[in-house]
Amino acid sequence: MKRIAIFGATSYLAEHVARLYAAEGAHFFLAGRSEPKLSAIAADLRLRGAKDVRFQAFDFNNIPELAALVDCMLQSLQGSVDHVLIAYGVLGEQKAAEQSPDKTRLELETNFVSPAVLLNLLAPRFEKQKAGTIGVISSVAGDVGRRSNYVYGAAKSGLSAFTQGLRSRLHPFGVRVITIKPGPVETPMTTGISNKPLAPAAAVAKTIHRAMHRGGPDVLYTPLLFGPIMALIRALPEGIKKRLNF
Repeated sequence: MKRIAIFGATSYLAEHVARLYAAEGAHFFLAGRSEPKLSAIAADLRLRGAKDVRFQAFDFNNIPELAALVDCMLQSLQGSVDHVLIAYGVLGEQKAAEQSPDKTRLELETNFVSPAVLLNLLAPRFEKQKAGTIGVISSVAGDVGRRSNYVYGAAKSGLSAFTQGLRSRLHPFGVRVITIKPGPVETPMTTGISNKPLAPAAAVAKTIHRAMHRGGPDVLYTPLLFGPIMALIRALPEGIKKRLNF
């Protein structure tokens, strides 16, 4: 029986990943901001086959309490964890961040500082057990600084670099760290807002589950076509990007 911890379990994408693990009879620890939503997700996962589901409501910007959250996870999962998925974050408004130092700080803390601290707390546990997989949801937005979302993109870029270093640290212990970079995904928040094609959350969740469960690349672009797309965009000269209002 797999022991799965999901931080940011109330996100739409994380919920779809959890459903795939539930069908395999997993034992869960879920953490998210909304206790009522966590309770509803836990009930749904039990109906889908999960053996046990424990959850804890938590504000991930309460960084000093992250260590206590990790202790709660370990207690709930009886001292060990096979797979961890870090799926929380916030897509703030770029203009609002430009006009407010507090909003800039909050977006950077939520998308980079908090998950980085959490990962450093988890790392010694994985070193000790010498096995397991950590999946971290970053974003294609971290590959290139864009005028429209460079605060969010900078945070995700930092998170991607952090996971790259952590991957090197944990490799000798047999622990896998996967940096997950989704493109635009269809969720309740994006429906009706974006005029661009959106990937179905269920399909993206399958690629994440497959990479974590069966092995996959160190850096997972999903849908997979975003790998070559982002490689092309990164290769564009800076001057062209500026002229394209990129």
